[in-house]
Amino acid sequence: MRTDCGCGCGGDATRTSAFVRPRFFAGQLLTEDDLSLLVEYTTAKARLHNRSLYGPGVICGLGVTCDPCGGGTVAVHPGHALDCAGNDIVVPCTERVDVTALVRERRISALGVDCGEDCDNDNDNDNDNDGDEGGRRYGLYARYRELPVEPVAPYATEEPCPAPGCVPSRIQEGYQFVVKCDDFEDHRHNPGTRLLMTLGDLARADQARTRDRRLGFYTDALTVASLGTGRAFRFDAADAQRYATAFAWLRDNAGGEGPPAPPTAREMTEHVRALAAAVARYDTYDAAGQAQLARDYPDLATVREARSALGTACGRLGGADLEAAWPDPLHTGIARAVFTETAARVVPERGDPDAPLEVRMLAQGTPLGHALRVEFRADLGLIREWLLCRLDQATDLADCALRQDIAAVDVPPLLPSPPPDSTEKATIAEVQQIAEAAAALGTAVRRFLTDAACATLNPPCGDCTDTDVLLAHLELDGCDVVRVCSATREQVLPGGSAYGEWLPKLYQLRELAERVCCRPVPRYQKPTLPSEGPVARPYADGLLGDWPRTGDLEEMLSLLLTPAPGETPPKALHEQVYTTPSEVTDSMQELARLRTRVADLTAAVEGLRAQLGSAQTQVSHLEERVSSRAPEPSGESAQEPDRTPDQPPEQGAGEGAEPARPPAKRTRSSRTRKPGETP
Repeated sequence: MRTDCGCGCGGDATRTSAFVRPRFFAGQLLTEDDLSLLVEYTTAKARLHNRSLYGPGVICGLGVTCDPCGGGTVAVHPGHALDCAGNDIVVPCTERVDVTALVRERRISALGVDCGEDCDNDNDNDNDNDGDEGGRRYGLYARYRELPVEPVAPYATEEPCPAPGCVPSRIQEGYQFVVKCDDFEDHRHNPGTRLLMTLGDLARADQARTRDRRLGFYTDALTVASLGTGRAFRFDAADAQRYATAFAWLRDNAGGEGPPAPPTAREMTEHVRALAAAVARYDTYDAAGQAQLARDYPDLATVREARSALGTACGRLGGADLEAAWPDPLHTGIARAVFTETAARVVPERGDPDAPLEVRMLAQGTPLGHALRVEFRADLGLIREWLLCRLDQATDLADCALRQDIAAVDVPPLLPSPPPDSTEKATIAEVQQIAEAAAALGTAVRRFLTDAACATLNPPCGDCTDTDVLLAHLELDGCDVVRVCSATREQVLPGGSAYGEWLPKLYQLRELAERVCCRPVPRYQKPTLPSEGPVARPYADGLLGDWPRTGDLEEMLSLLLTPAPGETPPKALHEQVYTTPSEVTDSMQELARLRTRVADLTAAVEGLRAQLGSAQTQVSHLEERVSSRAPEPSGESAQEPDRTPDQPPEQGAGEGAEPARPPAKRTRSSRTRKPGETP
């Protein structure tokens, strides 16, 4: 069913009318319009094939050499070229071109404006556009030209406005030579240029991708830590080996005075992280499990000494220059979390049983401190903003559901920077929200990069703004041509100059595209826990390393952005970067602080409610205890609890009094009657 959704939706041709060819039939009255349409159709089709299949440049010949007689003349030899509009430029015989006359004509047509000095002057004022020593430089171009020729007198017709005089009956295709400043347009298209247009500023793209890489180390760890906080992590032989190696190194090197040097700080931090992970796994077991681990791995008998070594190492790392050890701030945040969380959660004798999330993160080798959680929230917002910004400017998006999926990601709000060495505990809800947002945005980044890389494999149609074809670069000294260079002009290649840049890497790109492009949309596979027994989780190797980017997609991006020998470098995109005004950022920070205060007040109110409920429960217990201690009446012989059997009965009972009745149960509000007072 046809729907009216815009130009070309119904399948009608959207090209120019030159691609409408005439249809002849018997008895048709042919006019000049019919025959002209046939010529326009065949000519336009030939030009379309030339510019799309071959591109502009020299096909053969058209060599430019010095004239034997010298002076300001050069010789252009026979040859064939195509301009960017698809026109054929054919030079059938050798032409002697007077460059001096062409320079003078150019100055006249440009109203005296020239890229060099007048050749009639001496060489004292010679100007070199390239800044080198020598004469003036120009480019010699061939330009396609059409000339109407062979005029004939038309026969008389009944047209109301007949053509006066003779009318040309032929169009002669020719050429002319021109000189211009030596800044010719390069029609070659590097595929990396299109990729840069999609990625935008490479510094911002690398910033978002690096933060996504760091979150990738934590996504599975955060998910597992928030599931089943009472489950133990499996301690195996690899953990025992890591424990023994790290403990031996720290025992020999953790001591000393003063902060360690940057190289030592890096090595010490890695051993602290490894030993803390092993001890944290040990702490996730109950007493019986720890006893069994000590029997299976005798090295665990030194856990107490290991905690002491960790405390000493964390104390020294607290004074180290982390920025010098890890110039990258992303690594600095992780390194600070290593010794901060280790000192708070592992160094104490029994660990920190009140912080199961932090202990479980340490057990996986991925420490999670308060400051790091604040950084993760900011990273998630930065990645989401970068993706949406690039999608707003993308013109060739093929992943149609990507924008909707990114907009649906629930990114946690920003928080103000915490105080130094803060050990505030995380909540399960916060950890799950960060893990889900990191998983969704990490998948979105891979989808976006895949879509951008695969789109580069389709060469664009070139824009034709200048139809002149460069033949040679000329250097003039005064009025004489002193040097001719034709080596750097464009040559027609199979597939056109726009496609010729890919020839050295085309087959490798196609092979990678088969493994990367047109695949199902990647989905995040959430790790699952076994139904019973310890949880098997790998140790996060390389967390503080260089984070190399590997895989088919990364190889494809590197191949596109790294110029091969002799390849033109991709053209960087110069775009205006919009920054958030300081008033807006200050308001956002103030809003984040207010949210934190509201959260603190809410927690305080919940604490008061809990204390009030506890007080009400205690009052109820006291009332029940007081009521249970009051005596129960037992007939006429019942006595008051504060009177002995020898004590006389209470006065005030006259002769006309009513028969004695069992005394009523005494309550806390009852009082003793005075003598002579009637009941």
